[in-house]
Amino acid sequence: MDERLTVVVGYPHSELLDIACVTTALYMANLLGATPRYHVALATPGGNDLVCDSGLMLRSQDTIERITGPLDTLVVSGGVGHEEAAGDRRLVGHVRRLAEVSRRVASVCTGASVLAAAGLLEGRRATTHWRYAGTLAARHPGVTVDPCPIFIREGKVSTAAGVTSALDLTLAFVEEDHGSTLARTVARGVVTYLQRPGDQAQMSMFVVAPPPEHPLMRKIVDYVTGHLDGDLSAAALAARLNISERHLTRLCLEHLDLTPGRYVRQARTEAAAQLLTSSSLSAAEVAARCGFGSAESLRQAFVAQYGLSPSQYRRNRAG
Repeated sequence: MDERLTVVVGYPHSELLDIACVTTALYMANLLGATPRYHVALATPGGNDLVCDSGLMLRSQDTIERITGPLDTLVVSGGVGHEEAAGDRRLVGHVRRLAEVSRRVASVCTGASVLAAAGLLEGRRATTHWRYAGTLAARHPGVTVDPCPIFIREGKVSTAAGVTSALDLTLAFVEEDHGSTLARTVARGVVTYLQRPGDQAQMSMFVVAPPPEHPLMRKIVDYVTGHLDGDLSAAALAARLNISERHLTRLCLEHLDLTPGRYVRQARTEAAAQLLTSSSLSAAEVAARCGFGSAESLRQAFVAQYGLSPSQYRRNRAG
């Protein structure tokens, strides 16, 4: 094989980062010695240039109707135009046709709706951006939609949660094709982690804004994140708000989709993950700062949330 032909499918109002995370990572892999090299082309319906979500224009390099394959990788981007794209029978038909002649197929973000419309996710577990997971699941009951992971790989079909998760999935492809050394070097080149595991959660307590519409929940989120080593039992939190534990649980389920106990455990685990990758504190010291009773309690929380021990988590992110 002289080149690995990769086609990224775009359409009007695609998300620029969904496209660029894939193309830039593969370009970097080429610069760093990928053999065989990746040949990457942006293909659009009719070969038309496209206006991205951000208003920037991208020039098409190929016409999706004219591509015949075989392809190494087919990637369908996401974007606010995904519903029109998924409803375009000609586009969906060509995605289905090209998937048959591709070694692997992937979607980024809401590009999963196009793969689903093409029948490529039927009977599979898949992910998409968490904002659109419910819609995808309702429209395609034959697809097991999991809104939590940043990407899922099942056989030749992969789905990424969106935006920067496209970079994580592409790094996984580079590692599969050329080994971990090149993937790690590419990750350094684009200044990112190598690499977030696919089952890492899409959202972090520390990048998601607290619920702005409910003052009690805002108080709870602010208090929990600022007092991780304190008493954060449901009884203590309810007492701070002068409400019953039952009412607290109802509020947390409504606004956080978690019980108070699970929310606190997740917040503590994510704070511990931050410390493990940004400090030289021992596991016992991290556990104490984040409110875990012992290093063993921290280990159990990490295995449950990340599938890794704290030492493995730290080691994997040290590259």
